[in-house]
Amino acid sequence: MKGILGRKLGMTQIFAEDGTAIPVTVVQAGPCRIVQRKTADGKDAYDAVQVGLVEASVPRKVTQALRGHFEKAGVPPMRWLVEFDVEPDDEAAPGDEVKVGIFAVDEYVDVVGTGKGKGFQGVIKRHGFGGGRATHGSMFHRAPGSIGQSANPSRVFPGIKLPGHMGNKRITTKNLKIVKVDEEENLLYLRGSVPGAKSSYVAIRPAKRG
Repeated sequence: MKGILGRKLGMTQIFAEDGTAIPVTVVQAGPCRIVQRKTADGKDAYDAVQVGLVEASVPRKVTQALRGHFEKAGVPPMRWLVEFDVEPDDEAAPGDEVKVGIFAVDEYVDVVGTGKGKGFQGVIKRHGFGGGRATHGSMFHRAPGSIGQSANPSRVFPGIKLPGHMGNKRITTKNLKIVKVDEEENLLYLRGSVPGAKSSYVAIRPAKRG
């Protein structure tokens, strides 16, 4: 089973042997515990494992249903659970520990996270519109312009780029190279940027199209 959960710590740079500076994102990956094993032969009808991130502080408020779910697997309560696909012959079982050592240097991974929320934004920031002239008397600077015809069809078509809520969406960054693996501190160094703010949750899985 290859897949782990973690928290984004931030960005830095490390130097290669030839002196090249490599921008990396440091992720506190794991340790994780397997909470549930789903099989194609069972009631779930597909093969997957449910993994939870073990953190220093255990959540205080846990519903009875979730408490029973964790007790059945023999693991402490966790805030964040994610499913990863596995092969039918995978031997992963509830209670097993997942550590950062499942990944190696030079592997490629996909990272799933939630992007930073930017609130309500206009079309220039949200969609990259050019805006109007900035000269005297223009009266048209950051407005969206025409959004449709007047008489026919007398409506705005779906998909028109307009102002609205920006950010705070699920983002998958693909094909990030693992530059360094620190098994003692449970750290992954990934080349490039990772979605989300500092201390936000991310899920790391092998790249599908690396």
